[in-house]
Amino acid sequence: MEGGASSGSGEDDYPDEARLSLETSEAGEGDPAAAAAAPYVGQRFPTHDAAYEFYSGFARRCGFSIRRHRTEGKDGVGKGLTRRYFVCHRAGSAPAKPLAGAAKPQRNRMSSRCGCQAYMRIGRSAGEGTPEWRVTGFSNHHNHGLLGQDNVRLLPAYRVISGSDKDRILMFAKSGISVQQMMRIMELEKCVEPGNLPFTEKDVRNLIQSFRKVGQEDEESIDLIRMCKNFKEKDHSFKYEFTKDDNNRLENIAWTYASSVQSYEMFGDAVVFDTTHRLAALDMLIGIWVGLNNYGIPCFFGCTLLRKGNQESFAWALQVFLNFMNRKAPQTILTDQNAHLKEAIEKELPSTKHALCVWLIAARFPSWFSAVLGDSYNDWTSEFYRLCNTENTMDFDHGWSDMVNHYRLHGNRHIASLFTSRNLWALPYLRGHFSAGLTASATVSKPINVFIQRILGAQTCLAHFIEQIAEVVAYKVQAGEQDMMQQNLQNISLKTSVAMEGHAAAVLTPYAFSKLQDELVASAHYASFHLQGCVFLVRHHASAEGGCSLTWNRREELISCSCQMFESTGILCRHALRVLSTLNYFQIPDHYLPLRWRRTQPPHSKSLNGAPRHCKASDRMEALQSVVSALVSEAAKSNERMDLATKEVTLLLVRIRQQPASVHGSSGKR
Repeated sequence: MEGGASSGSGEDDYPDEARLSLETSEAGEGDPAAAAAAPYVGQRFPTHDAAYEFYSGFARRCGFSIRRHRTEGKDGVGKGLTRRYFVCHRAGSAPAKPLAGAAKPQRNRMSSRCGCQAYMRIGRSAGEGTPEWRVTGFSNHHNHGLLGQDNVRLLPAYRVISGSDKDRILMFAKSGISVQQMMRIMELEKCVEPGNLPFTEKDVRNLIQSFRKVGQEDEESIDLIRMCKNFKEKDHSFKYEFTKDDNNRLENIAWTYASSVQSYEMFGDAVVFDTTHRLAALDMLIGIWVGLNNYGIPCFFGCTLLRKGNQESFAWALQVFLNFMNRKAPQTILTDQNAHLKEAIEKELPSTKHALCVWLIAARFPSWFSAVLGDSYNDWTSEFYRLCNTENTMDFDHGWSDMVNHYRLHGNRHIASLFTSRNLWALPYLRGHFSAGLTASATVSKPINVFIQRILGAQTCLAHFIEQIAEVVAYKVQAGEQDMMQQNLQNISLKTSVAMEGHAAAVLTPYAFSKLQDELVASAHYASFHLQGCVFLVRHHASAEGGCSLTWNRREELISCSCQMFESTGILCRHALRVLSTLNYFQIPDHYLPLRWRRTQPPHSKSLNGAPRHCKASDRMEALQSVVSALVSEAAKSNERMDLATKEVTLLLVRIRQQPASVHGSSGKR
């Protein structure tokens, strides 16, 4: 028997002679339930399948799995099966590697086989009555560690997808739901904790792959390329690139639109590259580049599909993205935790700061910590976000240590990994690197996630995938313009009597002004101390120590704070605003109201190809009604406003009536 160890008599003397292994007493050691159900020599079963199921149940309780190994017949041909061996899944040795140049290439996998000697042997009795099987040899000696119950369920032998679950998975795949979303839906349906389904994401992907014919996949891939070519014929500003593998199958593809390139030119200083989803229909990783404009609205920069999520694929995607954006690299790129992507960024974007999106990391927290922390999970989450926003790295490190001690997370591999990579996601370690506020988990993640989910929804029909994403982007551009208009029409209320507030309100977008206004209001609670020369100390009035150090260059009107908020977000901090107020500034210096956050007039509304977009009459009518509604609302606040509005609208109406009428701009009525 390969890799096995017989603790009975010679292999040819069964079933009359049978002995028990000396190691049998170790069965289920430390687990009374497992020990009580351990196999024993002489134990009888009606069928060999029943014996297998019994031994398999015992193995699972002990922390290993089994496989069928050898079968033997006795007394020549015609007597049937009389002896069978079941062995530990790690019995035997690794299969020999194929020779170089072999006709059938094989994957170079690591083998878990290590010559384990654990086994159970059964023999069939040939006495009177119904034949039965009995145990003729058993050993529970393992030369490797056994798994705990949290890990043994992940062994392939115990990962099972039921027929009903297979039907659900295939239905989800056809509707365009990602594998991660499938897993979460089924966890909720079965009321199990995250990560406790009887199968893994890899099993689901393998199932989807097995139900897809290679020929159909190739056809869909070709259609995807042809779709880009067709889009390019209609829109010459549309950009795309792709590669194929040695089998002429689509390997990588990426694309972007003219409006996306325009947005990137203004707001490509900080970019999120989300690679946490897959296109289930093709089992390809989907990467989406997004950013944030001056009104706090997500903007689409580009999309890629990658067959493999390795370093080479990510490097290709980053190279293509730079080509799309005229070789202009972002100041900061934020991603999920991915070692291959990290290596690609270091190689292709050497001057770009790489940071991790806290909200992408936090999306895994339920599966990582929910079962470990139990009822304390929500409290731990709140503490995590508090630590993310501490003032300095020393406070963060001390707080992290206290958190680990309080929640008894010593030895947790996820906690260890997070702490090791803290310089990539914890705000105290990222100060000074511009991120446009994208590191703020709560305020920014929700609109970006909603936008990304709309893009992912385009995979419901692969045949129109590129066009559907184009429609999502176009809709977002139009909705963004309406949102910007609504923000501009809002009545901004000033909260302080500081002249700088009114000046900033007139220059910055409402989104950016709200951030600066929060800092300005908070600055009233801080005291400023002029230390010497151009150095100031600013700290909260209730604090007797600590604070932030500021330097002020009067000649060039340059101010620098140790908190580095302006360098990170482009918004002046409360400490700098307090010093400017002390120095009797009535306006914020222009270079501290960056163009990125100003009320710049958006370019003329254009379609994805850069040409003027002809909106539907109903959309234009709705936008006009929104403006008129805001006009009436504002005018009604005083008689003076009402008189001014009436006068100006009357003049405007006269000018409008002087313009030629056109049915093309009407609602369609003649």
